[in-house]
Amino acid sequence: MKFGIFDHIDKSNLTLCDQLDDRLEYVKAAEDAGFYSYHVAEHHATPLNLVPVPGVYLGAVANVTSKIRLGPLCYLLPLYSPLRLIEEISILDHLSHGRLDIGVGRGVSPFELNYHKVDPKSSVEIFLEALETVKYGLTHTKLNHKGKHYQYKDVPMELRPLQKPHPPIWYPSSNPEVAPIIGEGGYNFVTLGAIDQAKKSIDGYKVGFKKRGRPSGPALDFNGGTVIGISRHIVVGETMKDAMAIARPAYSRWHQSLVKLWVDNKVEGPAFVRGTVSDIQTAINAGTDIVGDPDHVYKEITKQVAELGVNYMLCQFYFGDMAHEDAMRSVDLFKSEIMPKISKL
Repeated sequence: MKFGIFDHIDKSNLTLCDQLDDRLEYVKAAEDAGFYSYHVAEHHATPLNLVPVPGVYLGAVANVTSKIRLGPLCYLLPLYSPLRLIEEISILDHLSHGRLDIGVGRGVSPFELNYHKVDPKSSVEIFLEALETVKYGLTHTKLNHKGKHYQYKDVPMELRPLQKPHPPIWYPSSNPEVAPIIGEGGYNFVTLGAIDQAKKSIDGYKVGFKKRGRPSGPALDFNGGTVIGISRHIVVGETMKDAMAIARPAYSRWHQSLVKLWVDNKVEGPAFVRGTVSDIQTAINAGTDIVGDPDHVYKEITKQVAELGVNYMLCQFYFGDMAHEDAMRSVDLFKSEIMPKISKL
């Protein structure tokens, strides 16, 4: 069982320069605590994510760390030139000395896609073609592709990734219908949401992966060679009262940022947005948030790992307008009180 960090880097009350300085200290603390990888979101024109160009931010992260893996979770492929993304991936993989994890997705927000003049109705086929193109370019000396959306002929691939044949590819999804397809593709998988919904996606992924029987890229040091992960907000305090006092306002601020584009446009969001409740206690009851003293958090994580059948948990300790010292305290308590016991799972 391994643990990673997921980070929206959503808008807080700080100036962005101060927020980013705090985040770099936070990532270094996560590395010292032994977390496996640091994953960041990509969203555009929303307070949910203030690093919409993840490669720039991750270059800074790579510079202040040396062990923890890092990567976008995920790159929104329809918004990129495949050639430019191949080059960015290669640079980041070398900057991090082979620590890059590549998350890929199509983008679930129609507003964000429209801002980039990408038709949401065609985003799936664009995503699939872009993924095929990027994978080809990362593994060949020349990029050749002739498709509906992208065409390349004999483009020299002077930039190549350090990891061979390419960095591990992660494909997150909260859609149980898509999960088996991801499994058959052999990609590393992460999902989110309430226990029942997450279980459907995880079980579907396992069915698909069993058909393939092996990962599509380099096998990672996980049981079965592939990541099966769940993402959770986690707040650890000295007492349950302390943890709830931190989690309640931070969650409320984060949720406002999550739904803002949908509310502003008066559109009902997709399933994962509709299923994300506005108050922390209901989120705790659904299993999406784990809040409490170290003993309670340990027991809840143990319960979810067994129930969901995952080998990886992405911990989102830092969100909303949470104070920096509170996020750092959660990481410290997790490191000292929880990780020594739970890593044996």
